[in-house]
Amino acid sequence: MLSIHRTLLNRLLISWIGISLAVGGAVSYFGIEKIDDQLVDIVIAESTKVTEPNLAIINNPVSDQDSVRRLIDGFMHDEFVVMEIYNRNGQKVVERVNPRYEAVESRLKRFTHKFPIDGSISYDRFKIDGLTVLQALVPLRDKAGAIAGYLEGVFIINQETLDRLRRELAVTLLIALCTVLLTTLVLYPVIISLNRNVIKFTNDLLKGNIELMEVLGGAIAKRDSDTNIHNYRVSIYAVRLAEAAQADADTIRNLIAGAFLHDVGKIGISDNILLKPAKLSEQEFAVMKTHVTLGVDILVKSNWLKTARDVVEFHHEKFNGSGYMRGLKGEEIPVNARIFAVVDVFDALTSKRPYKEPMPFEEALAILRRDSGSHFDPRLITLFEGVAEPLYRQISATPDAEVEKKLHTLIADYFFAGKSA
Repeated sequence: MLSIHRTLLNRLLISWIGISLAVGGAVSYFGIEKIDDQLVDIVIAESTKVTEPNLAIINNPVSDQDSVRRLIDGFMHDEFVVMEIYNRNGQKVVERVNPRYEAVESRLKRFTHKFPIDGSISYDRFKIDGLTVLQALVPLRDKAGAIAGYLEGVFIINQETLDRLRRELAVTLLIALCTVLLTTLVLYPVIISLNRNVIKFTNDLLKGNIELMEVLGGAIAKRDSDTNIHNYRVSIYAVRLAEAAQADADTIRNLIAGAFLHDVGKIGISDNILLKPAKLSEQEFAVMKTHVTLGVDILVKSNWLKTARDVVEFHHEKFNGSGYMRGLKGEEIPVNARIFAVVDVFDALTSKRPYKEPMPFEEALAILRRDSGSHFDPRLITLFEGVAEPLYRQISATPDAEVEKKLHTLIADYFFAGKSA
């Protein structure tokens, strides 16, 4: 429960930070663009002062340039760095530089510009000597709409304007952050409520799958030996040995599924072979071995059941490569199959069956030691020796119903822990 709340809070916090940064970036960008547009509008407004007679003068080199100079002098004010007028061919006709910003104007000469071929308005922003400078180029058009020249204005974005922008930006950002935060706080209980419903549905589905696993495994076990308690005991042994081997939770979940379904393929073996009390003939044993491939064929039809495949397909392999069906050896055999092989044989030896009495603990363990390195993984035998005796004493003295409860507790720990809100 705590884990889900923490995960949700972390994700909402990350989302809040991400959205806040995105909103902040957008506000900053469009805020600057808005200022630029306002300043460009000033240049556009000034360009309308250039009348048709002025355009004729601009494009006639022999005409009186004084009129154009007087015109551009009328544009100048404190925030302008430089004003320039070009003819239709892009040749400079006149220029006026604000004496206050001669140093800025000399630095601007590094930044060349091109006249837009489509006649659109263009502008650039620069940072020069700590000042924010905007350079805008506006086409001048005659009555027919043709481009007759260009007006270029370069001016300083004054500190007052920048301060106002920062204040507006700060207020907008604060509003945006608070809005996102409040939305996050409102969404939290809603998401938690929805999450509970989803988790309940998921848990119900998972419980159904586990019940299906138990029923299917139990049906096969009862057909084989009149009892399915072997599946429960061997699953407990397997989980404890896997824990000793420091297997991860996913591996152990798959191991539990495999322990229940390890002999699922026996559903396809005829009774005269499966239930034969005497030793099987070579031909009969060949048929019996096919329960492995039959089991795999059953599992692959279900995404849930196929998590048991490692145990079902490989639990009859032996560490020295003499097992079946593929003759794998050593660590070629999946770890869950190696774990299950140890506990399956141990429980078979220490359990009462219609055709035999249970073998004493020490004798069963001695057989496991004898076959260490041939049938079994030696490392797993060593680990099993460390947990086997207290585990066996506990399970062998526990009624079948209590054994089932113990396994259900383990299943809850590995399949449902942390899944409720």
